[in-house]
Order: sequence, then structure tokens, then C-alpha cells
Amino acid sequence: MDVNFVVPDTPIPVFGPSKAAARLEGSKIYAKDFMARYNIKTARYVSFSEYQEARRHIDEVQYDIVIKATGLTLLTLHPSKAVGKGVFLPTSKHEAEDALKKIMLEKIFGDSGNEVVIEEFLEGEELSLLTFCDGYTIRSLPASQDHKRVYDGDVGLNTGGMGAYAPAPVATPEVVEEMHKSVQATIDAMRRSEGHPFVGLLYTGFMVTKDGPRVLEYNVRFGDPETQTVLPLLSMDTDLAGIMVACTEGRLDSVQFHIRPGSSVTVVAAAAGYPESYKKGDIISIDQSVMLTENDHVFHAGTALNNGLLETAGGRVLAATSTAESLQKALTRAYNIIDTISWPGKHYRKDIAHRAMTVSARSPPTSLESGMTYAGAGVSISAGVELVERIRSLVKKTAIPAALSELGGFGGVIDPVKAGYEEVPLLITATDGVGTKLQVAQAINIHSTIGIDLLAMNANDIIVHGAKPLYFTDVFSCSKLDVNIAEDVIKGICDGCKEAGCALVGGETAEMADFFLPGRYDVVGACTGAIARNKKLLPDKQAMKEGDTLLGLASSGCHSNGFSLIRKIVEKSHLRYYDRAPWDREQTVGRSLLTPTRIYVKPLLKLVDTDLVKGMAHITGGGLWENIPRMLPKSLTAELDASSWECPPVLKWLKRAGYVENHEFARTFNTGLGMVLVVDSSLADEAARQLSESGERVFRIGHLAQRKVESCVIQNMEIWDA
Repeated sequence: MDVNFVVPDTPIPVFGPSKAAARLEGSKIYAKDFMARYNIKTARYVSFSEYQEARRHIDEVQYDIVIKATGLTLLTLHPSKAVGKGVFLPTSKHEAEDALKKIMLEKIFGDSGNEVVIEEFLEGEELSLLTFCDGYTIRSLPASQDHKRVYDGDVGLNTGGMGAYAPAPVATPEVVEEMHKSVQATIDAMRRSEGHPFVGLLYTGFMVTKDGPRVLEYNVRFGDPETQTVLPLLSMDTDLAGIMVACTEGRLDSVQFHIRPGSSVTVVAAAAGYPESYKKGDIISIDQSVMLTENDHVFHAGTALNNGLLETAGGRVLAATSTAESLQKALTRAYNIIDTISWPGKHYRKDIAHRAMTVSARSPPTSLESGMTYAGAGVSISAGVELVERIRSLVKKTAIPAALSELGGFGGVIDPVKAGYEEVPLLITATDGVGTKLQVAQAINIHSTIGIDLLAMNANDIIVHGAKPLYFTDVFSCSKLDVNIAEDVIKGICDGCKEAGCALVGGETAEMADFFLPGRYDVVGACTGAIARNKKLLPDKQAMKEGDTLLGLASSGCHSNGFSLIRKIVEKSHLRYYDRAPWDREQTVGRSLLTPTRIYVKPLLKLVDTDLVKGMAHITGGGLWENIPRMLPKSLTAELDASSWECPPVLKWLKRAGYVENHEFARTFNTGLGMVLVVDSSLADEAARQLSESGERVFRIGHLAQRKVESCVIQNMEIWDA
């Protein structure tokens, strides 16, 4: 239904705007100037026809921006950057200047790029409002929300739309009233002041900000997939054709226009590879056992008949729409329909309406008379019990003599005496999580390494104090407990515990259906270690001196830090997690990024026992710049030579693909070093030998010097760009 009707001013009754009225969509500058003239609430903006002036504005502006080619364009260069037709959402000055150059100098949109609009980026929730207009009167369909990104969680490349739902909860009566004021003001101004009455369907995009709805743009047509979602909400006694005719005759206020109660959901299924190059000609099979009702629709888009067989013939192949008395029921029905239709490589988003699901119940209403249950509220005690039984044998394998309790108790019991301590030791504790690396795991459904990351992030923080990790606890929180996923995560924790020599003594599993999006989970942990009172607690800052050697232990890759930036770089590079990694053709992007954090506990314990180390820094969030100074006295600085260690290919690729400058790179990523050690220069060879014999890759990366200004200095950083 993505069709424009632009007609001359003739007596022929046509449902669609005149050429002049269609400029609301056809010219971004006209639309923005129009809104400014008639005080229609929108974002701040400036229009430019000269490249250098536009470039200077980008350099000077202090807020996030959107760049729009003014003319109506029918293609996008980079789906992840161009979010609409000729619309770019740059995330940096560099990206903004690159987009401007492509539009105005390289003319990727032809003459449509002769002028651009640079406007303020608004934050909030987007709404689409489809409104019938006869030049005077307006009648709107329920406000809807669509899903442009290809993958769950609103990640991946942009598409023509992977689904939509209506009405959206954010469209409260107050918000709808404000939106209607903007639409009515638009229609009145077109007729009274512009002299071009608008007749047809006005699709207005809004951003619901903290200050109320603001107009993002106009389209003068039905939109896909919103149209498939909202039209079925017209009541049975409302005649769509009659509405269109009434619009052409200026009597929209004379026809019935009723919206049926309930919700509507559309789920779009796409061909393998979409929104990039995709395959055509796959046979589509349909399970005939599921019958469509009057509330169900299947809309064909990229399909074709070939010798009597239905085949894929486009990127977005078809869409399933269902209406029901509740959003949950419509959602369930639409997914049931889409699951009956299959072809090789079919994919679709499984979180349509996820914004609404955070503010509404995910389960069918349960009355007090029918007896409310914990399971009905979204918490399955039986699933929790099953998980405990599945992991019991895994946890038992992490046991150490000091761990006296078994899984299932109220708490974990540790006896320090049985851990080898003659008197009460000093206890060291650390708490950490895995961060947004979880989103990579959830995107490719591989969860077995996440637990290792979790243990490593905590246990490595314990060993830097010279303490031995004794026990670990975790909290696994989710929307709905998937026992298989939770078991994979906890198996990884157990593997990490065995590698670090500590016991998993307990944990918590929390189902929070109204807090997490469907299919999402988070996991955090806490590790406690001990050190005898007669042992040296690290870092030993008093023993550090000018000339001490800095040793670096190789990381296994990204470890568990910087993933918010990593995911953004991958997305901007138009890579999918299932693609071959540009830095390692033997692995996919996702599997490579999930390489677990290295656990350094046992090799470093040997070094501590032989008194060869003065201090250690675990290189996590903050990178080299922030973590190395944490172990140093204020009188000393760490001087490093970046050419003395190897930066992993994955990190080099991320730096290059993300245009990450050197200081930011060393502050965000580990650059190839998971641990940095301070050792006496006379003992450096022996320390390096012991670590190498334990399987570590050791680099001499620098030394300590008298501090002048900086607490950490890195030379030869240009090697990372080689």
C-alpha cells in the first residue's frame, strides 16, 4: 500500500493530494518551513543549499542531529544510517559530515540532494497517525508503532518495516488530542493559507517527547506495515470506500467512522539475507490445519506463483495480521499464523509490540473467581525446581573442601580452616556482570560462554589483591525462565569456577515478566576470596619504585568490555552476527565476539606464592588508562610501549571500522592485555618464565617512572593502525 496518488487539479474525484499539496512529503524543506510558518510543534532545524554552510553548521551545533535530503527519494545508501527515504541519523561529527558529503557532493539521491535539512534529533517514542482528510475534516485511525530494525531488541539494519501494532499505549487520550491539534492545524493551513486543500490520507510521524508530541515528518499516503495493522480496526459498519469517496466530495463529517475495540498486530516474515541481498524462488509451504478467521489476514508482498507453486519473490515476503480483544491475544494469534508459513531461511522479529509489553500484562487476564496463581503472574516455580535439578551435578563438580553446603539450601557455608587458613583470613569480595555482551549471546542463541565471562570478571578482580577465590554466587534474572538457556549459562559459571579453583555455593533465579522484554535475561555474580593475614596484600605500593618492569598478559580478545561500542560498530559496518568475521574467516562475527574472558587466577597465584609480583591491574572497563593507575602510588607513572605487545585482529578491526581514535581505543578496550603486572626488574625474567610455563603469553610492555603529570603514558599507539 506504499503508493502515492498525486493528481492534477481536475474535476475527476480522486482520493489523493494535488501535486502542490503533495509537497508536504515531496520536499523536506517545504514541510519544515510549513511547520515553522504555522507554529506546528516540531524539532529545531536549518535548511541549506550550500555544502560548506551545512558543514560549518554541523561543526558548530551542540545537539544530536538528523540530516534529510529535501526531495522525495526512493532509496537509501546505508540502511543502518539512512533510516527513511533520504534520512540519516549520524552518531558522530565524522558520520554527519560523511552523510552530508554523500548527499550534496556525491549526489547519491540525485537532485533530491541539492538541499538538505539538518534538524534536532528528538528523543522519545515514535507514533504513526494515519488520518483521512477532505480538506476540512479529519478522521484518524488508531495510533500505531512500527519496528524498522531487522532484529529483536531494535538492532541490526533498517528495513521497510518488520511489524506494527495498534493502538500503542503511549498514545494516551491526552497525547492523541495533541496530535490531532497538529494534524488539524496542518489541514487548515493547507486550505486557508497555502491555497492547496489536502484531500486524501495524511500519514504523520510523531515523536512523543517529555514535552509532548512533536511532528517528525509528513507522508501523503498509506504506510506499510502500519496500514495492514490499523485498517482491520475499522468497525464492520464503517465503509472504507465510502470514506474515500466522502473525502473527495468534501463531506467526511457525513459518513460513519467507527473503530472497533481491541488491538491489532502485524508480523512481517522476510527472506534469508534481507534487508541485504536475499534469495528468491524458495517454495513457500503452508500448514493447512490452521484456518484463518475473519479477524486474521495474510498480506502478500514478495511472493509469486510459478507453475502453480507459491515462491518467494521479494525481501519482505508476507505479513500476518490479527485483531483481538487484547494485545496479548492478537500478538499470540499473529505469531501462530506466521509460524504456519515456512520457506528456507525465513526470519521474523519475535518481539513485536515489546514496548507495549513493558507496560501491560503479558498473560491473559485472570479473574479472582478463577483463582490467581504465581504462574499466572509470570513466575514458574516448577521451572525453577527443574533448573536446580539439572544443574545439581554441575555445581557439585565445583566443590572444594572448604564448601560444606549443598545446592538448595538457604545459604552457602564455607569453612576457612578447611581451605588451609590457620586463623581467620582477610576476605576480599567483588561483584560484576557481563554487560551488553549478553545481547550478542541472545542474538545468536549461544549462551555457554557467558558464565565463563561472569566468573572471570569477578575472580580476576580477586586475584589482583593476591587473594585466592574461594566461592561464587550468581543471580540470573529473566522475563520467563528458559531452563535450557539458564542451564547453559550456569554450566559456563561452573566451568569457570573449576578453572579458578573456587566453588559455586548458591544463586538466585528471578523471573520478572513485567520488567524484562520477552527472551531477555541478565546475569550478575559475586566472588569472595581470602588471603592469610601473614601474606602481603596487593598492590604493595610502598615496594614499587622507579625502574620496576611492567609485564602484560595477553587477552583472549574483547573480553567483556566495550560491547555497547562493539555492537554499534558491527551494525554500522552492515555485518550480521552470522556473517564470517572480517578479522577471522574461520568464525562468524557472533561466535568470535563471544570468545570468553581469560581467567588468570592459577598462574598468578603461583607468582604470588613466590613473592614475585608487587601489583596487578585487571584491564576491564576503562582500559589501560583507567585500570593501571589504580595499582600505582601517586608518585609513579606507568610508561608503556604499544609496539611491545600484540593487539588482537578483532580489536584492530573494530578500531579501524569504528574510526576509534587512539586515546578512546585504550580507554574502552584492553588492546590485547588482560592483566598488567608490576615486578622488580631483577625478577622480571623469572616471573615471565613462570607465567609462560603456566601457558600465558607474556610481554614486557614498559616500566615505572617518576610521575610528572599523567599516571599512565602510552607511546607508539599508531602501531594499532598498522
